[in-house]
Order: sequence, then C-alpha cells, then structure tokens
Amino acid sequence: MEMDYNTQRKQLVLPEYGRNLQNMVDHIKTLETKEERNKAAKSLIGVMGNLNPHLRDVSDFKHKLWDHLFIMADFDLDVDCPYPIITRHTLTQKPKRLPYKPHNLKYKHYGRIIQDMIQEAILLEPGDEKEALIMLIANHMKKNYITWNKDAIIDEEIYKDVEEMSKGLLIPDRSNKLAEIREPRPQQQQNYPKKSIKKKGRR
Repeated sequence: MEMDYNTQRKQLVLPEYGRNLQNMVDHIKTLETKEERNKAAKSLIGVMGNLNPHLRDVSDFKHKLWDHLFIMADFDLDVDCPYPIITRHTLTQKPKRLPYKPHNLKYKHYGRIIQDMIQEAILLEPGDEKEALIMLIANHMKKNYITWNKDAIIDEEIYKDVEEMSKGLLIPDRSNKLAEIREPRPQQQQNYPKKSIKKKGRR
C-alpha cells in the first residue's frame, strides 16, 4: 500500500487550521446548491472559531474568520457572506503611503512641537496667558537644547532663539529666569569597605 505523505499533498494556505478543515473547505466548493454551501459555510465558521479562540479578543473576529474561509477557498467560493468579501487583489495590494509633513526645521534640536507651540503663542492676544506660554516654550527649549547638545546654555541665547523662530513676534521677558536644568550624571559605583575575615589561630 502506497503511503500518503504530507509533502506530497497540496500545500496548506493557512496551516494553523489543519488539513482536515482545508478538506472541508474544498468539499463546500463542490456542493451543488447555494443553500447547501451557505449552511455548510456557517457551520465551518463556528468550527474555525473554536479552533482559534484567541481571535475572539480581536475586533470583528467573525469578519476575520470569513476572510480566512475565502483565503482557504482560493477566493473561489459562492456563498452569502455577511461582510464585504475579500479578494486576492485587496489581500496583496500595498498600503497607501502616509503623508508626512516636510521637516524644514532650522533648529532641529528643538523639534517641530516647539515650532508649533510658537505659532500658537503668536496667535494669542497680549496678556498673562501669552507671557506664561512664552516662558513655558523657552523652558522646553532649554531642556531640549541640553538633552541634545549636552552643553550648558545661558538664558539669553534661548530668548534670542525664541525671537528668531517667531520672526520677532514673541519677545520674552528678560526679567524672568529660566529653570535650572542639568544633565543627570551616571551614578558612580560606590566602593564599600570589604569586611576583613579574621583567621582563627591554632590552639
């Protein structure tokens, strides 16, 4: 009797479901009436859900199971699906590229968020809120500068950068002092004195 090896069989599209379930899918395709195929497909979806209980935590897991059914059927299954039917094209097409904003930043070490905050501050009416936002921006700029450059910087340099980045529309109050920000130093290894072990003398 000739042995039937898996290596000689048709390769499984979704091996996690096993060959028996693949054989069921192939059998559904041979059923003559659509009513029979619909009934068998719904029953098979229930079996697939039991075989993969982890999919129940996935949103629209039933939709995922129906997609798997059509994939195993090689996208050739005439049944009524409660969801949009997946096709070979939709499965293989590449996702659209996400549009990214151009990063034409002169002061890259401050980041785009700082530039956006400056633009928001420019739109504010003069007053305490605007002054507070300018100081908040300046403190963030000082923190970012030290993070990337590892060097100290005087407040005046930060104030000048605020004015330049805002094209002169934001003038920080020089009487305010920015927060002291220091780069944390790595903890030095502490050398604890070793305990001396006294040797017992011979009696």
